[in-house]
Amino acid sequence: MHRCSHIFALAWMVCGALFLALAGPAAAEATVLEKYLPQVAPADLVPGADSFGPQKPDLAVAPVMQGTTQRGWAFVTSDFVGTTGYSGKPIHVMVALDMAGKVLGARLLKHSEPIVLVGIPEAKVKALVGSYVGVDLTRAAIDKAAAHDLQIISGATVTVMVIDDSILRSGIKVARALGLGGMRAEKATGPKAEIDPAAVAPEGWLAMLGDGTVRRLSLDVGQVNEAFAALPDPRAVPHALREPPQTPFIDLNLALVSVPGIGKAVLGAAEAANLQAWLKPGESAVAIAANGLYSFKGSGYVRGGIFDRIVLVQDDVTVRFHDHDHRRLVTLGAKGAPGFTEADLFKIPADLGFDPAKPFRLQLLVQRPVAATQKLFTTFELGYQLPGHYLKPLAVAAPAPVVEETDAQANLWRSIWAGKKPEIAVTATMLVVLTLVFFFQNAVTRNARAFFWFRMGFLTVTLGFLGFYANAQLSVVNLMALFGALTTSFSWQAFLLDPLTFILWFAVAAALLFWGRGAYCGWLCPFGALQEITNRIARALHIPQWTLPWGLNERLWPIKYMIFLGLFGVSLGSIEQAEHLAEIEPFKTAIILKFVRAWPFVAYAAALMMAGLFVERFYCRYLCPLGAALAIPARLRMFDWLKRYHDCGNPCQVCAHDCPVQAIHPTGEINPNECVTCLHCQVLYQSHTTCPVVIRQDKRRAAVAPASAQNVAATAVPRDLRNHPHTPH
Repeated sequence: MHRCSHIFALAWMVCGALFLALAGPAAAEATVLEKYLPQVAPADLVPGADSFGPQKPDLAVAPVMQGTTQRGWAFVTSDFVGTTGYSGKPIHVMVALDMAGKVLGARLLKHSEPIVLVGIPEAKVKALVGSYVGVDLTRAAIDKAAAHDLQIISGATVTVMVIDDSILRSGIKVARALGLGGMRAEKATGPKAEIDPAAVAPEGWLAMLGDGTVRRLSLDVGQVNEAFAALPDPRAVPHALREPPQTPFIDLNLALVSVPGIGKAVLGAAEAANLQAWLKPGESAVAIAANGLYSFKGSGYVRGGIFDRIVLVQDDVTVRFHDHDHRRLVTLGAKGAPGFTEADLFKIPADLGFDPAKPFRLQLLVQRPVAATQKLFTTFELGYQLPGHYLKPLAVAAPAPVVEETDAQANLWRSIWAGKKPEIAVTATMLVVLTLVFFFQNAVTRNARAFFWFRMGFLTVTLGFLGFYANAQLSVVNLMALFGALTTSFSWQAFLLDPLTFILWFAVAAALLFWGRGAYCGWLCPFGALQEITNRIARALHIPQWTLPWGLNERLWPIKYMIFLGLFGVSLGSIEQAEHLAEIEPFKTAIILKFVRAWPFVAYAAALMMAGLFVERFYCRYLCPLGAALAIPARLRMFDWLKRYHDCGNPCQVCAHDCPVQAIHPTGEINPNECVTCLHCQVLYQSHTTCPVVIRQDKRRAAVAPASAQNVAATAVPRDLRNHPHTPH
């Protein structure tokens, strides 16, 4: 049987490899818009619209018409940005923009999200997409968070974030391409320039100020008071600054130090080298230094992480600096540079669309308190344009759009990981603890009572934290999505969108090599934990436990393998159909949706749990396709950690009778395909009250001990004879 399992596992992997080799990418549509435009009624997208015009030849957009009047432009998000969701497949959303760059309509066209398919009402997701109507994309280009209040749907966080990111980024791209809302159209206007890395800056601070390498904004108190006096709010004048008008308010200096020559001249060679090591490809950086009464940094960034007094603007690209893109400068390395009270470096991320060869400006926001909790604001601008000798004609083509798209998708999953640091830390701690338990199982299982409560505690954390709180329940759907991605266009981005699922799958892959499937099924599966905990409660309530005859138990095992192979076969033809059939798993009903679902699903999950009250882990043992999928490669594990005596199975049957999942054959062998590594047999292995082998050893030691004591007593020399060896008897 062991050999057959190896052959089956090898055949399964070979078949998968052959399928990967033979499956070519599907024939690509010209655009996604062309595919779906005939399927959408114009009025369903934009109320009052009655037709769509022809798609533009150079851009995947189509006019939205009401009679002879054009209301706006329609497009599909996946034509412009990566919209890969949790399933590894695109989420297609059709969006309409008006001529002012606002969203006229948005409609969910197609998705393959298993989380949505298994219980969250479709209407809820469609309502979320529809909530983008009215969003101003010109504002979103400046600050996405301020443009739209993101509404997270419980149980579908990843899906919602992908939809939000794709609508806003694709909408901004379309608005720029069409010049909607005054946004600059991205059209070729002739030869472009790029940074000349060999260009050298003039020597000395004054020389750099003279040729524009360093730009300066100098404001005194009088100028600032005049600017506030020009505001329509009459409260500005009574709260004017009291210092003399000629008092320096701020002397602000700006340099684009990511240009190698400027960085070396302004910062010094050592600091410039540190800066280049800090920057990633495509990123830029500016140095800002100032003196005077007013701080360009303020203290807001300490509380919120954002420098709210300065903003860098280039066309419709706006850069707000965060504390993680900031470094302090102790001093400037330029000859003759004055001593500044503030000097800092600010990094500009690559995905924002900033072009260092083009002019930009730094906006300084000046605030004035006029009441206890109220302030007035005015802005001053410092323009910057690189002097011509730092530029050269563009010699290579611009980066392919896929680079920008890859960066944008990477930023999305990184932001998700950054927001889940506590959950990641708890999960990592659980994995470390479980690894130590497996490595030191002899010591851990020595005290049966202590180990029982440790296991119950660990399973409670698995159920409460991984399950109900974090929704980190693995599923056979994940495996089908992975295989589907491998046969089309695989990308790690989709699988990185859910940090805990990603971490758990990597942990499972490692555990399969060392311990088999039991590391996950027996310890980290929330639904498995739910079954075991409820069964323990049933035992405490004296609910009778059923032990199936061995022959019947053995014949029920293959059911879960047949279920898995059936789902896998269906997924080769239709992943969507396979995901629907994967409802055989009650995980989403019981764990993710917490039984808040249509009654047939709740009844099915409740029936499985009821069966588990009488037959421990009934679902795991006979129906779980995920357990079957993990058992197949688990046969290739490298070690056998569970200890057995020669007497196990012949004649001793204690472990076989006590195994909670009946994974021990009557002949004594542990079936790794069915074992959940609960370590109960290792507790029995050391039991002085249950294991016949240990009891026999204890009796033998007890019998040997008195005889040894008598021998010692007989051969012992009396104390008085030891003290007087020559005394006669």
